[in-house]
Amino acid sequence: MRRYSPDLTPPWKKSSPAPEVPAEPDLVVEEVSTGFCGAVIRCEKTAEGPTVTLEDRFGKHRVFPLVPRGFLLEGRVVSLVRPSAAGPARPSRTASGSVAVPGARARVARAGRIYVEGRHDAELVEKVWGDDLRVEGVVVEYLGGIDDLPAVVAEFGPAPDARLGVLVDHLVPGSKESRIAAEVTGADVLVVGHPYIDVWEAVKPASVGIPAWPSVPRGEDWKTGVCRALGWPENTGAAWQHILSRVRTYKDLEPPLLGSVEHLIDFVTDPRPL
Repeated sequence: MRRYSPDLTPPWKKSSPAPEVPAEPDLVVEEVSTGFCGAVIRCEKTAEGPTVTLEDRFGKHRVFPLVPRGFLLEGRVVSLVRPSAAGPARPSRTASGSVAVPGARARVARAGRIYVEGRHDAELVEKVWGDDLRVEGVVVEYLGGIDDLPAVVAEFGPAPDARLGVLVDHLVPGSKESRIAAEVTGADVLVVGHPYIDVWEAVKPASVGIPAWPSVPRGEDWKTGVCRALGWPENTGAAWQHILSRVRTYKDLEPPLLGSVEHLIDFVTDPRPL
């Protein structure tokens, strides 16, 4: 006599097993029922069962039970489990997403340099890529304005073993910035940029807690106009510190800026001749 399973659920309605993932510190996941996304802070054993505490980009903490198929990891359903005390430590990552090198000392500075137009741009690059740049021995210098670039390049004297990378705001075809960039670009000089009027726009609006960056009328100071449109005090320095405080990792930045900075780092550190 053929035996039948008591489970009469059609096969197409059965949930496939989800992979089990240790809830290691800094692992970023999303809880499926609430959509809360955050990094793992700790796991605890409670009377009701094991729990995990997540911290979102704003520093808010939420505690969730470790239930099967309870989380999304990079878009896939997983079951978080308590990490084994004897298990290997999960490598942490820098703010740029690179694997961190524990205990690494800053490398002796290379001859090559990266120049960044604007103090806010330089602060943002330091916050997200600072750890990577120190490991690679790349020094970032401040460029006061695009008009100074030809003189900076001439004084620097780029060479195959001393390449110069430059990050410029609002680098779009036909602009003054693009014309100056074309004048100085060469085998040992790379000028890249982003399409935004100011680097503030390179921070994702959701990370700042706004629906979108407002449109500012032509002729009005852009940063002041943004503060006014958002109802912020018209103190651009304080506004920038607020924006910068909301940036935790590369995920808070728009892809055009990410690609430009990564391109510059690769250019300056690549040992191969062009």
